[in-house]
Amino acid sequence: MSKIETKDVHLHYKDFHALKGVSMAMEPNTVTALIGPSGCGKSTYLRLFNRMNDLIEGVRIEGEVLIDGQNIYKIKKQNIDHLRRNVGMVFQKPNPFPKSIFENIAYGLRVNGITDRDFIEAKVEQSLQQAALWDEVKDKLKKSAFELSGGQQQRLCIARALAIEPSILLMDEPASALDPISTGKIEDLIFELKKDFTIIIVTHNMQQAGRVSDYTAFFYLGNLIEFDTTKKIFTTPAIQETENYISGRFG
Repeated sequence: MSKIETKDVHLHYKDFHALKGVSMAMEPNTVTALIGPSGCGKSTYLRLFNRMNDLIEGVRIEGEVLIDGQNIYKIKKQNIDHLRRNVGMVFQKPNPFPKSIFENIAYGLRVNGITDRDFIEAKVEQSLQQAALWDEVKDKLKKSAFELSGGQQQRLCIARALAIEPSILLMDEPASALDPISTGKIEDLIFELKKDFTIIIVTHNMQQAGRVSDYTAFFYLGNLIEFDTTKKIFTTPAIQETENYISGRFG
């Protein structure tokens, strides 16, 4: 579990000022929901923590992004892979590899140099257990991941992220492409996973933010408007813009 923090972070995509002086700290074993209209900087902020914004041409970042007190934008290039092992990511749409269910989980272990078959088998089972998927797939591990339902594929992607033992889990609208039953399973899973991970989730679903998160951050036009406990944000926000967004008056 890691404490994560940003201090006065500005991010520019060439001439576009996407994040404007964002400062926020998230404690271990908590879920923080990032909410706000489309294009307000939520996903850009999320991608700070595994340096995925680095992959976009013309990006410029100022300020500090800290994981357990270390500024991750000061680490050497060869250590970025290690950083990304520590910071798992789950995307909006399930993106399993065109491999078996077993190999989807084992792949990250093999890439990291693990060859012990018994260890890999144990880690695959453990990760699928953590993702609440083991009972549904334990008898078909050799089958293609594409045979799973959308909700199962998303939990498989979560298991794949967990297999390499990150301490932080980033989730970019992980349930937006799923039906209500699958969404409920993902939300239950998030609640369980925070015992072992620090989680940040981007969501457009206000009810989901209210259900799964301990803290909520409201972004608007690249600014962090308000950050507080989810209960306070949803019942007595301090900023009028937050209240307007929560109540559906804009955004």
